[in-house]
Amino acid sequence: MFALVAPADGQTRPDVAARRANPGNLVGHGGPVKAIQVSGDGTRALTGSFDYSAILWDITVEPPKQLLRLDGHNAAVNAVVFVNGTTRALTAGDDSIVRLWDLATGKLIHAFEGHDAGSKIVGLSVARDGRPVETWAVSSGWDRTARLWNLETLQPGPILREHTGPVNAAVFAAPDARPGTPKQSSHVVTASADGTVRMFRADTGASVRDIAKLGQSVNALHRLSSSDRDLILRAGGRTEARQDFVVYGTVAGQSGIVDLRSGETVRTLPETNRPILALGDVTRVRSNHDSAEVRNAPYLFAIASGDGRVRVFSEGDAHFLEEYRHPFGPVWALALVPRYDDKPQRLYYAGLDDFVSLWQVAPRKPFEEVDASQYPRRFQQTGKPDDPLAKGELQFARKCSICHTLTPDGANRAGPTLHGVFGRRIATLAGYNFSPELKTLDITWNAETIAKLFELGPDKFTPGSKMPLQVMADKGERDALVAFLEQATRP
Repeated sequence: MFALVAPADGQTRPDVAARRANPGNLVGHGGPVKAIQVSGDGTRALTGSFDYSAILWDITVEPPKQLLRLDGHNAAVNAVVFVNGTTRALTAGDDSIVRLWDLATGKLIHAFEGHDAGSKIVGLSVARDGRPVETWAVSSGWDRTARLWNLETLQPGPILREHTGPVNAAVFAAPDARPGTPKQSSHVVTASADGTVRMFRADTGASVRDIAKLGQSVNALHRLSSSDRDLILRAGGRTEARQDFVVYGTVAGQSGIVDLRSGETVRTLPETNRPILALGDVTRVRSNHDSAEVRNAPYLFAIASGDGRVRVFSEGDAHFLEEYRHPFGPVWALALVPRYDDKPQRLYYAGLDDFVSLWQVAPRKPFEEVDASQYPRRFQQTGKPDDPLAKGELQFARKCSICHTLTPDGANRAGPTLHGVFGRRIATLAGYNFSPELKTLDITWNAETIAKLFELGPDKFTPGSKMPLQVMADKGERDALVAFLEQATRP
């Protein structure tokens, strides 16, 4: 006798529920969290998820409080960034659009369009130009471009076009502090799957030079905050003050620190066994109550990789402090929380889970024990080859569970719950924001129409759908999935 069991949705497992309940965690998304940023004063966090939404959090209270849910994207949200000096923020994702939000009201201010349709936007950065309000943003896309956007005029700026592969990250260089030079971020540095880190002029978009040729996809790029301050990086036995440094990470697990002025790689960091997926650093917030310990604490930066490891370094001299292992899958996003008022150093990290975990870096609190991880989780079902329904459950776990639940109260996912889907007309489930195009289709979901959806793909069978491209060429796999859904979705 077949019985539907919880592991088809890994987020309902007891071990996941216990981790979700840990103090400080950000719980509210309905899919893997792909982006995190903490505000400069350490009071707010902004997260983006595969569930098509971004959430603004108050992280000064326990449990952290959801202040706003920003719904408007038609695909996964891969990048988020606060616009310093304002109450605004930017989000971007798989729908190729950069959206500017008013965080005081939750209203959309503007949608910047220009990246090729269907091209993911995977990175956002704003200029640190020394002004009270930041004026420019840059987005990095898989259409092989980075694009500048003016946040005052809401007009597009130069397009950075010279890469031959997807652009995975882009950051503004520091304002030039030399006498007689403009006090503004006049250059943008990009990282690409073509294996290069490259510098462009921000005013014209012209390519200036290659900063590094690494021979492998550069997945992540981050400018170190201490570049703006009277801190030093001891490189090659000499002391260099007030330089501008970026840290990069590659698909092969290599990472290093590059001096943008000279193009020299001043530090090569220890390799990981998996791709570098996220980078982040932390500053200190001025306070009248800071202790000497806080004032003298080093600036830190962190590197996260596909094997679930987070490595923390001292930014002043790139000294490796410790490595922490997260056994529940890759870490796709991280953000260190600014340290002030004797508070411990904390770090947010996220991956396959539909929540963000908070970890205390110093004084150290360890990650979960490696053997605490219970598999299989979502995406890791193995199936039972002799059981047709188990084969269907396997297909659901791999292809559907990230966006859909099977329970009547399934919420906050990218797609609607499939509970009771057989016999339901398309785009009629209450409480879900369907695209207008779907509401015009004359389709009722049954074994035939669901099979046709996966045979042709949603782009052809349900044009206008937000559903990612899912085509199952194998009729046996389609039939197994339909058979599983017909039984598992029954009220």
